[in-house]
Amino acid sequence: MSDKQNEIEAAVLRRLLAHLDSRKDVQNIELMNLADFCRNCLSKWYMAESNERGVNMDYDKAREFVYGEPYNDWKEKYQLKATPEQLAEFEKKNGK
Repeated sequence: MSDKQNEIEAAVLRRLLAHLDSRKDVQNIELMNLADFCRNCLSKWYMAESNERGVNMDYDKAREFVYGEPYNDWKEKYQLKATPEQLAEFEKKNGK
């Protein structure tokens, strides 16, 4: 992979995170129901890729990277309680 491609991919990730940050009204369960991934998934992927490359990363640090602040702070400010409809859709898609 070229340095230019790495640079482009890094810029795309920053743009995705900025977009998600600008859309705090979009709840993680909505992302999961529509796209089968959410901010927490991105955090887990970031943590896994960091650790695979020898960079010590725990889940809390990875979520702070994705959310732009400690997860519990973000959750308290922006996360709404999932509606029964959202939960039913999530359970239907995830075979629960």
